[in-house]
Amino acid sequence: MKKISDRILKKSGKVLLLGNEAIVRGALESGVGFASTYPGTPASEIGDTFAEISKDVGIYFEYSVNEKVALEAAAGAALSGIRSLVSFKHFGMNVASDSMIPLAYIETSGLVIVVADDPNCWSSAQSEQDSRVYGYLAHIPVLEPCDPQECLDFTKIAFDLSKKFKIPVIIRLTTRVAHARADVQVGKIPKLEKRGKFVKNISRFNNMPPHTMAMHEKLLKKIEKIKNLKLEKVNYVLSGSGDFGIIASGVSFNYVIEALADLKLKIPVLKIGMTYPLPEKIIKNFVKNLKCVLVVEELEKIVEEKVAQLAKDVNPGLKIYGKNVLPKSGEYTEEIVISAICAITGQKPPIKIESYLKKYSKMTIAQRFALMCPGCPHRATFYAAKLATKEIGQDVIYGGDIGCYILGIYPPLEMQDFIISMGASEGLVHGIKKTSDQKAIAFIGDSTFFHAGIPGLINMVYNKSNPLVIVLDNRITAMTGHQPHPGTGLTGMGETTKAVKIEDVARACGVENVKVIDPFNIKEMSAAIKEFLTKDKVSVIVAKRLCQLLAVRQMKKSGVAIPKYQIEQSKCTKCGICLKNFACPAFYTEKGKYYINTDICTGCGVCVDVCPAKAVKRVER
Repeated sequence: MKKISDRILKKSGKVLLLGNEAIVRGALESGVGFASTYPGTPASEIGDTFAEISKDVGIYFEYSVNEKVALEAAAGAALSGIRSLVSFKHFGMNVASDSMIPLAYIETSGLVIVVADDPNCWSSAQSEQDSRVYGYLAHIPVLEPCDPQECLDFTKIAFDLSKKFKIPVIIRLTTRVAHARADVQVGKIPKLEKRGKFVKNISRFNNMPPHTMAMHEKLLKKIEKIKNLKLEKVNYVLSGSGDFGIIASGVSFNYVIEALADLKLKIPVLKIGMTYPLPEKIIKNFVKNLKCVLVVEELEKIVEEKVAQLAKDVNPGLKIYGKNVLPKSGEYTEEIVISAICAITGQKPPIKIESYLKKYSKMTIAQRFALMCPGCPHRATFYAAKLATKEIGQDVIYGGDIGCYILGIYPPLEMQDFIISMGASEGLVHGIKKTSDQKAIAFIGDSTFFHAGIPGLINMVYNKSNPLVIVLDNRITAMTGHQPHPGTGLTGMGETTKAVKIEDVARACGVENVKVIDPFNIKEMSAAIKEFLTKDKVSVIVAKRLCQLLAVRQMKKSGVAIPKYQIEQSKCTKCGICLKNFACPAFYTEKGKYYINTDICTGCGVCVDVCPAKAVKRVER
């Protein structure tokens, strides 16, 4: 078996696991038989781990076309009696929510929904989000582990709760939990069932009025029962002295423990592992004799507001601190928590912390824009589009979408005028075209097209719109880790399947102007863009070229030499187009001369056509 399987499937003892990997192990120990996902950082490793081990353990796994479908597929398996897990990042929760909310009404048993939030937006472009609010919206329990061990333990608890109460359960991770690595005590993996049977039961599944209201009432009663459970591994108190206490949830609990250790304080701490429904009795008992309490939670003040509400019954004079002394956005650190505690207690921060803050507050870090990889076909497409729109001489709007090409927003390319959500490039440019005389291009990736781009394209055809849609087809879901999608011809379990061609889908949607072009052919791509921008109907260009990272990997595997290029200094005019306009990171300057860094050059050769002086030449090894 493969290395990751050796770790994930270890029979006993402690194993070094990522939080995401511990989720998988916890699911296996719970008897999971079905797993699905749409990849998205910081949740990607959950699906990737299932993809690697699914055949070894005999369960089913899939990369679904989007998060809504992933949830629905997992729910279908759960309704057939198979324990199921679906995972995605926080934006995926938004996509899946339309189907998630009714699933709680129809008594869906054995379904765990893992969502990974990304405070500080380390790998998320559009916005911060606290997915715990979905628990309150949908009346679905939310568990919030703080480390890899809890990721495993809470997954097992989630499956048990789901089975006992016939309700989906959400596990909410954050980046620092999903990507933390620690020793995890593993348990026994039972026999995994992957074949079940859906049993028809119209009284259970009929959520049409007037049944809907009765179902809602029944769901609320379940939540009351769950609220009063004694979950000692999930919600517990660390004893201490004094009339000042701290309540913390999720990863924030770790920062609190570290802060108290450095401050040499032993005060009572309530650790909240279930943020919906909150354990009201435990909270009331914790705060009733305190003078003040600090609530530490990242992003929304979900726990803080509930504590304020509950304190009115048992301790009306309680002083509650939270977002008034802690940041309302971004992720927390030990230093942030120490500052909050010191602001409340009047205690001075430890000397080492003061020294650290003083030293590093004066440091400046060089600001660098993220760049597309050397040889990325998207760079070539953007460059060709820039040439084309420059020749047209008109104001062209560039609709942005989600994927590697999102990096095209940065200088010098600046080919994304807005970024909203997956598939939004099409809807927005359609609206712009309907209300302005500007020309518009929607850039959308191949995986994103399958995820959310097809309805937008049909809408443009149906409503007689005429933007140009350029599908950046690099044959893979690249940015999240090279996962397959419907256009690759491979399933999540590595099996060969029918590859869905984007150009065929576009034609089936009614698009008449469709071309497939290799983006490395700058001249042809630029000419097609100019042509299609003049059409009175929506047009589609599929810029089809394998991700260069995969191309290089395949060349190395098959023993094919990667082409190398150099600049002939005698021909170079130092115009700077290669570096300042095309912006390939393999180019650099030294003492006024331009060079190619052969260590990172991937041999795409596009620079040969980009250089107006024809100074770039292929060299033999």
